[in-house]
Order: sequence, then C-alpha cells, then structure tokens
Amino acid sequence: MDEIDKKLLELLRKDSRLTYTKMALILGVSEGTIRQRIGRLVVSGVIVRFTIETAVECPEALVMLSISPNFSTSKVAEQIMMIRGITSISEVAGQYDIFVIVSGVDISSVNDSIDDIRGIKGVENTYTLFILRKWK
Repeated sequence: MDEIDKKLLELLRKDSRLTYTKMALILGVSEGTIRQRIGRLVVSGVIVRFTIETAVECPEALVMLSISPNFSTSKVAEQIMMIRGITSISEVAGQYDIFVIVSGVDISSVNDSIDDIRGIKGVENTYTLFILRKWK
C-alpha cells in the first residue's frame, strides 16, 4: 500500500459517497486509477465492506469479553461476527480478550445480540457499557 492508497482510504473514511471522479481530482490521478485501486483494495481484503452512518441514532453498546483459555479467541471472534448487530470486533490485550461494538434498532435488539454473544462456548464473562452520547 502506497501513499495514494492511504490517502484514498482516508477520503473514503471521511465520505464514502465521493465519486471516483472527485477522488481522482483530489488525489491528482485519473478516475481509472481510483477505480482500479479501490477494486484492488477490496480484493486484497484491505477494504472489508462499505457501510453507512445514519443521522438517526441507534442504541449501541461496548461489550468486553473474557474468553476461556481452553478456547481459541479467533474462533470465538469468528462466531461473534455471525451475530446480527455486530458493528466491530477487536482482539485486545489486558483484562479482556475481545472488544465488541453492538448496535440495533432498539435496546431490546442490542440486548438480544449480547445474549447471543454470551451463548457462545468459550465466552466466560462479559462487561457491557451502553453508549449514551457520541461526539465522533
């Protein structure tokens, strides 16, 4: 990944609705170059998905998980990815092993997703924080 790829990713993070033509103008390359690079970033797995941010606030929770030493943290994370409402999963170092962001249309749907996480074999403990307000 070179500097153009890094700048392209930053543009997409700020506004993924930018047209290829607009991104090409900003970065000083051709529209075809942008199209090719985005395609390559998707195929290589650097860009995993395109998503949206809505003006309507949906409830979100931060869930920290302790995984049993007898279970693979990666395998547990793979199972968590299949649960509806999972926005982000990170393996972390410290008291907890996995950090998950869960969102839903209402508190009940977020709670259902958390219950599904708790039902996965290997999840020993969860600690949940509901997000009250976000600034960025």
